Amino acid sequence: MKQLEGKTALVTGGSRGIGAAIAQRLAREGAQVALTYKASPEKAAGVVKAIEAQNGRAIAIEADSADPRAMVNAVETTVRELGRLDVLVNNAGIGVYKDISEFTVNDFDAIVAVNIRAVFMAVTSALPHLKSGSRIITIGSCQAERMPGPGGALYAMSKSALVGFTKGIARDLGPKGITANLVHPGPVDTDMNPANGPAADFQRSLMAVDTFGTGDEVAAMVVYLAGPESRYITGAGFLIDGGTNI
Repeated sequence: MKQLEGKTALVTGGSRGIGAAIAQRLAREGAQVALTYKASPEKAAGVVKAIEAQNGRAIAIEADSADPRAMVNAVETTVRELGRLDVLVNNAGIGVYKDISEFTVNDFDAIVAVNIRAVFMAVTSALPHLKSGSRIITIGSCQAERMPGPGGALYAMSKSALVGFTKGIARDLGPKGITANLVHPGPVDTDMNPANGPAADFQRSLMAVDTFGTGDEVAAMVVYLAGPESRYITGAGFLIDGGTNI
């Protein structure tokens, strides 16, 4: 029996990159999967088809994470279409990199809306459906702890906020048998941050292992945290960053 057989997961931002890898890995472990997308319906459909080709069940939900109501709708749609919700993976996020003197209030509001408020909305919307044994897993960043270069003040702020939020909800939800944890990727080879991109050499210079990670490697940690063996882990953060800037 697969370790997530009979479970249902919702992955925000699941149409590409790390989110797509997480959605497909959860499905391979037996979970039904709902994934949200904003601007990539074709890619979202491709992830669904890939899961279905492996005899899994998946649905794609259009949802702009910057819209609070969209997160509520994503949870409601997941439960209505798939019957339940056991694993919430908050993966959707954005990054805006500028010198601090160049940031605008619109930049601040955009990052807070997607990287922080959307997580809050997804969690609070999911809570009525989560039972003992459920999991909340949020994708943070190694930059929540270390900022090796300029321009990332707001991004680091938003990911650091998720650390405090996760520790808080872990306390609140522990008595209910629900765990909450963070996964902090470092440089991962995706279309948003390719291993041959203009900043790749700088990023590799910071790593102990001198290579980009993969979405599947991040997904493997998410699956572990979603599974039964992680029952005693909550309020924790796990770095998957190749030893970046240790």
